[in-house]
Amino acid sequence: MTEPGAAPGEQHGVPTLGRTVPDLADLVRRSAGGDEAAFAALYDATSSRVYGLAIRVTRSPELAAEVVQEVYLMAWEQSERFVPSRGSVLGWLCTLAHRRAVDRVRQVVSERDREQTYEDQRPTSAADQTWEEVEQSMAVQEVRDGLGTLTPLQREAVALAYYDGCTHQEVARALDIPLGTAKARIRDGLNSLRSALGGRR
Repeated sequence: MTEPGAAPGEQHGVPTLGRTVPDLADLVRRSAGGDEAAFAALYDATSSRVYGLAIRVTRSPELAAEVVQEVYLMAWEQSERFVPSRGSVLGWLCTLAHRRAVDRVRQVVSERDREQTYEDQRPTSAADQTWEEVEQSMAVQEVRDGLGTLTPLQREAVALAYYDGCTHQEVARALDIPLGTAKARIRDGLNSLRSALGGRR
C-alpha cells in the first residue's frame, strides 16, 4: 500500500487496492523515446492532479483545461530532460502547471486592464451618438416602445448599456459574450431603434 502522503505513481509497481500503480519515471523515460502509449498512460495517471492545481490557481475550468493541455505538450517536448534524482514526476508536472497557470492568470488580467483602459479613454462612439439623437428627438415613452421592435438579444444589450449605464465591457461580461459581439449588438440595436422611431415621426 502506498505510504500516507506519497503521490500516486511514485511507489514503483506497488499494488494499490488490487491494481498496480504505474512507474511514472519509467513512463517519462519511455515518452522521451517517442512512446506515445507510455505518454498516454502518464497523462491518465497524473492529469487529474495537474487539473486540480490549475483550477485552484486560475479559478476557471476553461483556463485550467488550457493549462493542462499546455503542460502535457511541454512534458512531451521536455521529457528527455527529466532527471528522476531531482524530484518526482508529479512534482515536475505540478511545477510546470503552476507556472503556466500563473502566466495565464496574469495574461487575462493584463488583457482585461487593456480593455478597460480602452473603454475609459475611447471617444464618443457612433452608437453613443445615435442614442443621443434618439433621446433628443423622441419622447421617453416612444423610446421604450421602440425597444420592443428590437430582437431580444439587441434589446438586452441596449438596455444594459443605456438604462443601466454599463460600459461595453460590462455588457459583455453580464451577457457572457465577447466584447466585439456586445458592441455589435448595441450598435445594431440602436440603428434598428432609430429606424423604427424615425418611421413614427
